[in-house]
Amino acid sequence: MAEIFNSLGQPIGPPVDGWTARPRPPATPMVGRRCRLERLDPARHAAELYAAHRTAPNDSNWTYLMVGPFKTLAAYEVFLQAEAAKSDPFHHVVIDAASDKAVGMANFMRIDPPNGVIEIGHIAYSPLLQQTTAGTEAIYLLLRRAFDELGYRRVEWKCDSLNSSSRRAAERYGFRHEGIFRQATVYKGRSRDTAWFALLDADWPAARTAFERWLSPDNFDAAGLQRRTLTDIRAHP
Repeated sequence: MAEIFNSLGQPIGPPVDGWTARPRPPATPMVGRRCRLERLDPARHAAELYAAHRTAPNDSNWTYLMVGPFKTLAAYEVFLQAEAAKSDPFHHVVIDAASDKAVGMANFMRIDPPNGVIEIGHIAYSPLLQQTTAGTEAIYLLLRRAFDELGYRRVEWKCDSLNSSSRRAAERYGFRHEGIFRQATVYKGRSRDTAWFALLDADWPAARTAFERWLSPDNFDAAGLQRRTLTDIRAHP
């Protein structure tokens, strides 16, 4: 990209013609083939989410989350009620299409309409959603809302730099690693270096095509096994 200079001879960023602040995410559901995302409602979702998380053999799914684990449904309900009252993070529950049960959460947060920046975070997938087609589709639906419906310029993904599963997921989805923020946070009594990833609006068309090719029924055999990986599709469209 050619450099742009102002009248003083200083290099400046490219103009963003006609830019206006982006809308905040609406509360309307996002519907796919394998799942739908709907706004968190503790009265409807708490018991199902708690039961889904209880299928895990241990508490390792909570290690890199800011909260949890929750030893009782009552404690989990108190947490969800407080979170549901917030507009940022904007919590979404992932409903499995086959069972019509809540199996995890994936959320918008750090919502910045003036700059068109939004983060996908506070992801809490139960074992019923981990490594499933529905889990990938949920991220696709959030990205489609951010870029296609709302016109955001940048979607971020952040995680503990030691959380290798989250880092692999970000790269699989097409996010680009931008660096490590050292000693960025203290949580659960320990220091966290935060890994930053981002997907830009210019990156989204290729990423969207890869998601849609991977999610296509043609990409799965009769047993439901993928024919091509999402990483392979992104690398070899």
